[in-house]
Amino acid sequence: MLKKLIIPIIATLAIIEYARNRHKKNIPLIGDKAPAFTANTTKGHIRFPKDYKGYWTIFFSHPADFTPVCTTEFMVFESMKKEFEKRNTKLLGLSVDTVTSHIAWLKNIKEKIKYNELSDIDVEFPLIDDYKQTIARKYGMIQPSSDDTKTVRAVFIIDPKGIIRAIQYYPQTNGRNIGEILRILTAMQTSDEFGIATPANWEDGDEVIIPAPTTKEEAIKRLESMEDTKCYDWFLCFKKLPNSKNEEKITCEFEENNLN
Repeated sequence: MLKKLIIPIIATLAIIEYARNRHKKNIPLIGDKAPAFTANTTKGHIRFPKDYKGYWTIFFSHPADFTPVCTTEFMVFESMKKEFEKRNTKLLGLSVDTVTSHIAWLKNIKEKIKYNELSDIDVEFPLIDDYKQTIARKYGMIQPSSDDTKTVRAVFIIDPKGIIRAIQYYPQTNGRNIGEILRILTAMQTSDEFGIATPANWEDGDEVIIPAPTTKEEAIKRLESMEDTKCYDWFLCFKKLPNSKNEEKITCEFEENNLN
């Protein structure tokens, strides 16, 4: 009798789990192509990533318009926009609000809000209308265990080829460090250009890490030749990469893209 009762229960649970998993959508990960979408924004209609080809993109979500933490983040993003532009990078925001709500909120920020030494901030980068949550769910910006209707503070750093290179998630209660987003962007661009890695707390102009050798012969040769390098062991060697050299290279690439 007990067996007859247990089997239907197990079967029912299995069906429920199958249905739940079937409707789960994989969120994009580092190394994946950024999912494509079209959207209306505060700057007009966009096709992503097509319209952003050749540029790095900071694509980020915020929980809602007219919220305090988001307001401070947008003010800082806009105040640092030129630093991102120097690195051939565009900003692109999203929340599950309408364009009308976005416009009213951004107008409010410009006319009324002061934060630290920032005031009269006119947010010029596009803010996506995702009222139906289509894009947010495609990118895993809505995380039901946190909130089933509002986005978390997600950041996707996407390279000029449309590949996701870095992902950050912050809770709704805590603002992002925009300086850290700029720092990791610069670090990745530096790694791409010079074939190096960057250590903990690296800042533009600091020493960089030379990739570890892959053979015994390379390891011995590296330890024997210390010119322009500082080795603590065969697998950990540093060298200096002039700050001016890196900045000049990134700026030239930005100007070249604009001319083309």
